[in-house]
Amino acid sequence: MTFSLAGRCARTGMLGAVITTSSPAVGARCVYARHGLGVVLTQNRTDPRLGPRGLALLADGCTPAETIAALVASTPDAGWRQLAVLHAMGSSAHFSGHNIKSKHDGVSGTDCVAAGNILRDPCVPSAMVAAFTEAASQNLPERLLTALEAGDAAGGELLQLRSSALLIVHSHSFAYADLRVDSSADPIAALRALWNEYAPDADDYVVRAISPGDIPPLSP
Repeated sequence: MTFSLAGRCARTGMLGAVITTSSPAVGARCVYARHGLGVVLTQNRTDPRLGPRGLALLADGCTPAETIAALVASTPDAGWRQLAVLHAMGSSAHFSGHNIKSKHDGVSGTDCVAAGNILRDPCVPSAMVAAFTEAASQNLPERLLTALEAGDAAGGELLQLRSSALLIVHSHSFAYADLRVDSSADPIAALRALWNEYAPDADDYVVRAISPGDIPPLSP
């Protein structure tokens, strides 16, 4: 009951992911990323333990395909899981368990991977990859949001969407952006609005963390 895309900006090295679903608080359970390492998406009947475990496998030198193989081998419930892994250098892999009976798919593209389940149309991940690719001149958050909107336009999820999330990592151990819409009648539009509000201050928040003395004082 989810569709998502993990992507990489080849120019900046930014990594990130965008996701939406018919359950609340999807960003708290399904999206994991680390700068310089990669992104792991865990969905369908979600096991949040697989996200950190996948990042640890990437840190040990596994490829995305090896990471997914190890995750699948590590759980007796792999048939219920849908996974996608993107490496910081752009390679990717995806997996959909045999117990997923709804319309679903996973698609890898250049510097991205998309996956979805309980879809109106199995072409949703392909539409997301195409939109991400076509928006190559934009920054990574914009490309991710464009991909999410394209997935919805291509049919989206069979059930009413309720939550969405955008996670971006870049240069530091903390997230560049970690935005979540936890319960909304239109979570994709709400996520777009939230990013538009956050974006003008995103770089400033990084400076506040690493060099707070460089922030000018407030005017009297």
